[in-house]
Amino acid sequence: MSQESEMFLIRVPASTANLGPGFDSIGLALGLYLEIHGSLSDRWEVVPLTEEMAAFPKDESNYIVQIAKKTAAFYGKELAPCRLFVSSEIPLARGLGSSASAIVAGIELANLVAELHLTDDEKGRHASLFEGHPDNGGASVYGGLVVGLHTEEQTDVVSFPIKGVKVIVAIPNFELLTEDSRSVLPKTLAYKEAIEGSAAANMLLAAIVSDNWKLVGQMMQRDRFHQPYRAPIVPHLAQIEEIAAQNGAYGTALSGAGPTVLCLVPEAQAEQVQEKLSNKFPDFVIKELLIDNKGSQTMILSEADKEELSFL
Repeated sequence: MSQESEMFLIRVPASTANLGPGFDSIGLALGLYLEIHGSLSDRWEVVPLTEEMAAFPKDESNYIVQIAKKTAAFYGKELAPCRLFVSSEIPLARGLGSSASAIVAGIELANLVAELHLTDDEKGRHASLFEGHPDNGGASVYGGLVVGLHTEEQTDVVSFPIKGVKVIVAIPNFELLTEDSRSVLPKTLAYKEAIEGSAAANMLLAAIVSDNWKLVGQMMQRDRFHQPYRAPIVPHLAQIEEIAAQNGAYGTALSGAGPTVLCLVPEAQAEQVQEKLSNKFPDFVIKELLIDNKGSQTMILSEADKEELSFL
């Protein structure tokens, strides 16, 4: 980019990870979004448009800007400063990929402003290096359902769209930091348990690609890697599983590290599941979400687009 008068939009979806047994390797993009409206400027300025974003630095020490600068530096570029208006529908520390969405937004910012011309695979690689695993960042980059394997040497991600299914998320009114949720996990797993967990993840994917959502739901409960250990710190998980199953949901799982719980439901049952959970958990935010099959998006805004922005 070379003109300060140009304004761009970066839109990054939220994500859920694991879906039960797919620990640190399976992710799904969700229809909640982090958005940045930005333009070149003479200095870095981050303007929060939503309450949660107001807690973060408003200069170049902002996490999104730091990720952008590191990404540009990797390619030998120095990033021109920008003025960024940032809004987010993604709650913090709830297991919906808020940090991954910020990482992907930073990568997209570097790609757009420094004209890096990155492929999705390159974006996914950078996101996985920053995150340490490919599930949340991969989902935010590619959209749909992603399956990934990440090492320091290489990141491989396969993605495909998911249609005909809706997601109900039950978001508690308290945070659960990823490091706290990871602290309850075992350092080792018995060989037999690891085999069972791996088989459940394989069956989960086979059921998804064959459109056997009843089997998907069964496999979501067969995890051996994290949910049995996290269940005591998210006691609402078992209650939500029961209510969702009674009202036609395919399956239920902890969303990422929690404490949010998600249910995969047939489109026709979404309203009923949402209503029942809202009645049972009046202090939770219960949302019906679409699966985002597009992933992160960027565009240069027209003059007509800019006239519609109320914050300018």
